[in-house]
Amino acid sequence: MARQNLKSHPHASQVLTTHEGARAKRIDAAAQLRRSVMACLLWEDEFYESGETIADRIASLVAEVPQETAAALAVEAREKMHLRHAPLWLVRQMAKRGGKIVGDTLAQVIQRADELAEFIALYWKDGKIPLAAQVKRGLALAFPKFDAYQLAKYNRDGAVKLRDVLFLCHATPKDVEQAATWKQLVDGTLPAPDTWEVALSGGKDKKATWERLIAEGNLGGLAILRNLRNMQEAGVDGAVIRKALAEGNFKRVLPFRFLAAAKFAPLYEDALEATMLRAVSEMPKLQGRTVLVVDCSGSMDAPLSSKSDLCRVDAAAGLAVLLREVCEQVAVIRFGAGHQVVPARRGFALRDAIGRADMGGTNTERAKEVADAMGYGRIVIITDEQSHQAISNPKGKGYVINVASAKNGIGYGAWTHIDGWSENVVRYIQESEGTAD
Repeated sequence: MARQNLKSHPHASQVLTTHEGARAKRIDAAAQLRRSVMACLLWEDEFYESGETIADRIASLVAEVPQETAAALAVEAREKMHLRHAPLWLVRQMAKRGGKIVGDTLAQVIQRADELAEFIALYWKDGKIPLAAQVKRGLALAFPKFDAYQLAKYNRDGAVKLRDVLFLCHATPKDVEQAATWKQLVDGTLPAPDTWEVALSGGKDKKATWERLIAEGNLGGLAILRNLRNMQEAGVDGAVIRKALAEGNFKRVLPFRFLAAAKFAPLYEDALEATMLRAVSEMPKLQGRTVLVVDCSGSMDAPLSSKSDLCRVDAAAGLAVLLREVCEQVAVIRFGAGHQVVPARRGFALRDAIGRADMGGTNTERAKEVADAMGYGRIVIITDEQSHQAISNPKGKGYVINVASAKNGIGYGAWTHIDGWSENVVRYIQESEGTAD
């Protein structure tokens, strides 16, 4: 009879797999939390998991990591990955454990006025309860960040209003002028902001309104991209639109947004491409030969959100376009169940060459073997990691960029694992190799 008095090792017999069956790497709670958050649009379903499942996993993982770890991740998700709701959800879970770090983190994560009310809505998701003292403190620290224009712009008629937040947190105004602004907020007398939404809803001539907003610099980069089609339909002069694209502030606009804009305004694809690549041109170059391996399997066809026309493969293509610009020598492979070497292209032509996602499996290892045969100093795989087989070690520097939030993945061990699809993943590679500014 075999000896039974043996020490138990938790999870020792449990084999972790991806959703397609590959053996996944076991990672600690902090790494699991990172992969769940950094590409997460809160409550949005992904190909393999529901938004509710992902949100619940984030909540449970926050309880397993130190508060400092969760706080740093929330700030990074907001400031580097430009996510809005997932960082707020992290802080909401942190609030269950308390501590001064909750208030400090909340104040740093809230960077747009409407996020004040969004956080309260998340806090009361399962029923209205009193706000923790540190939550009140964080909201009170954040509230004075916003001027009259910002408060008016985001003073929406939701379940939680900005005046409600002010009453709840008892913020202190910085000066007499801000006190007067807050009184207007409470009284409902804030002057209407000069935004494109307000201007157009007033029934004014759309063409003249768009041209005025552009001339005065009152459109943010994302607003310009989202409204290119509306501007065209209103008859805005093409030269004016091109001027907006050339001079607008696109600093925090993610690469795939330009790809989306080009779908609806192909006439301005050249200007969109130039704007998208302009910021990249000043980034330090990655020396040597790089092979980019882009996942175009069926699961990458999943939309980024229920209201989006963009898919995970669009985010992956956007990153490939950026990496193409910062790498000294580049080859690109697209893969799913099979693989193809992509013709030498750059910019939007590279996006076209990568193409759409295909139905079928995810044979990551075979694509990696093709890259190995080509030779490289660096290989970058852009994927949701849900392969049907594990990947062997890279022949040079190896990076896996994960653009989804699925629970398990293959890109660990000898691979440098990066989560998210912001342009900051490129910066991460540069920093890891010591080539960033």
